[in-house]
Amino acid sequence: MFRRLIPILSIAAIFAATTALHSIAQTQTLVTEPDQGLTSIYNLLQSATKTIDMTMNELVDTQAEQILAQQAVSGVTVRVILDQNLEKSNNQAAFTYLSNNGVNVVWAPTKYHATHQKSIVIDGKTVAIMTLNLTSRYYSDTRDFAVIEADASDIAAIEKTFNADFTGATITPATGDDLVWSPTNSTTVLVDLINSAKYTLNIENEEMSNSKIITALENAAQNGVQVHVTMTNGGSYTKQFNALVAAGVQVNTYTESAPLYIHAKIIVVDFGHSGQQAFVGSENFSVASLTENRELGLTTTNSTILSSLNNTLDNDFQGATPWSN
Repeated sequence: MFRRLIPILSIAAIFAATTALHSIAQTQTLVTEPDQGLTSIYNLLQSATKTIDMTMNELVDTQAEQILAQQAVSGVTVRVILDQNLEKSNNQAAFTYLSNNGVNVVWAPTKYHATHQKSIVIDGKTVAIMTLNLTSRYYSDTRDFAVIEADASDIAAIEKTFNADFTGATITPATGDDLVWSPTNSTTVLVDLINSAKYTLNIENEEMSNSKIITALENAAQNGVQVHVTMTNGGSYTKQFNALVAAGVQVNTYTESAPLYIHAKIIVVDFGHSGQQAFVGSENFSVASLTENRELGLTTTNSTILSSLNNTLDNDFQGATPWSN
């Protein structure tokens, strides 16, 4: 009797786990920039009734700053962490304004090369995990994304890490259901994600200097995976682009003067096939971003998000110019 029950229980357990993951994925929504604008992010900030916890690499957005101040005046507990190692000069005006208007704002710990994370937690129940900074001068022409979700496990991990970073305490962030953190697990997760591809990889990033990522992309292409990489070419990655193309990766780039700047950090794996998934986050493909910065992203299996991401990345790829050695 016991042996006969084991497969039944295993199937039930697998079904329950699959259902739970599906439920988690379906609670997520995608914001695509510059197509949709920042209304959904502003509305999210305005929806808070108890708390706002924001970690932001760069904050230069008068409307967002005013909403944060207004929420603080209305009785919402507003806490903000701003980067100081790389962006203090850009963040100083927002820091001063928020400090003078009831917001509890602190400079990020200096132990990180940079606090490059971009996230907003509302009332401990909803989080926006973003590739974009709240910097209005970039909104009109920059490709970026945000995932808004209500995953309690993810939010608990993000809040615990926020509390540690807010006070400068040391912490190894919990990964919740699908979180990708730097400087802890991001290299492993992103390399494994690329290595998992059997059919296609669709990628956008702002940087391309991490040898582990580059090797994984080269290996994927050499193993027959169709690899599309779309980036803005600022002249810094000629060697890396040449190596990727030589390995069979299709690299398309925009000039820095093009009407679209690629700032997103996205990996879409095997879209349309079993096991499809995607990464969305703040992590660039550099050593500093993956091993020295505070960064946050997540993986998702949400079919609606995957379809939207892949469609946008396909269009961006087609609109860019093929790189050739």
